[in-house]
Amino acid sequence: MWDFSIGGALGMMVRTMPFILLRIAVYFGITLGYILVAGVGAGVGWGIGGFSDEAFRASTTMWGGFAGFGIFGAIMYWAREYILYIVKAGHIAVLVELIDGKPMPHGRSQIKHANAVVKERFPQASMLFLLDRLIIGVVRAITGLVRGILTILPVPGVQQLSSILSAFLRVAVGFIDEVILAHAIRTQSDNSWMSAKEALVLYGQNYKPMLKNAAWLALIVYGLSFIVFLVMLAPAALIVYLMPGAWAAGGVVFALLFAWSVKAALLEPFAIACMMQVFFKAIEGQQPNSEWEAKLEQMSGKFRKLKEKAFGAAGETADTPEPVKQ
Repeated sequence: MWDFSIGGALGMMVRTMPFILLRIAVYFGITLGYILVAGVGAGVGWGIGGFSDEAFRASTTMWGGFAGFGIFGAIMYWAREYILYIVKAGHIAVLVELIDGKPMPHGRSQIKHANAVVKERFPQASMLFLLDRLIIGVVRAITGLVRGILTILPVPGVQQLSSILSAFLRVAVGFIDEVILAHAIRTQSDNSWMSAKEALVLYGQNYKPMLKNAAWLALIVYGLSFIVFLVMLAPAALIVYLMPGAWAAGGVVFALLFAWSVKAALLEPFAIACMMQVFFKAIEGQQPNSEWEAKLEQMSGKFRKLKEKAFGAAGETADTPEPVKQ
């Protein structure tokens, strides 16, 4: 059915508990920040609305809540590089060492050790963020290739099936980009761009088991997230009731935020641990296939850019073929 061990992934999460606690603090803190700033915005709107009738007050309260939500969202947009660098990449670094059977420091020293590993591979947060964006682009291109294969099959209704599968795979591949980062950390290469390029080619060679397991994990993770959303509707509605003007739309929004925080803090690291098991087992003993590398160069501009940076970091020039014209 699937190729990962749920027990093994849970065991890895327990052994990296300092990072799990850090993720809980960060992601639940973000959710609390959204609620507090949206509440302040709604309160300001409620106060301004006092200069007119009830309809005007309801409108200003709603727009005040939206404004507060948007302001905090803008803050988090600029903080995303730091979160990827400190929280996600650090956790990936210790998960890699666990899979390789290396001794693991405990407590706060685990986080310091992981951050040192990340800084050695990626001196700047912006470098890691750019690499992550390029990886996501290439992974999506491989997913698009799978969709393209489906569309040419002479099966009734395949176009509709292809659209549904494509949407589902876009969700599922969200767990794969961090596995590629894990390979870049695991190789201990001075050229992280080259390590990521090789990992993407290896991923392309093994896209069938990778996408199959990613699909199972998407069902598990998003299914559990939906259950959390339903459970959190009641407390979220209470929070909204206590806010000035009882901002009606806030209940669903806050319940979604709670579900997202559980997904990001607990379910995502579980999925990543599972996918790392699958990927490292699948590529064991393999070398990057030149045919797959050429295929990725032709269909993905992100891959060509990644290759240029890889050879640039090595002081060489990449010979990139012309992209296939659509």
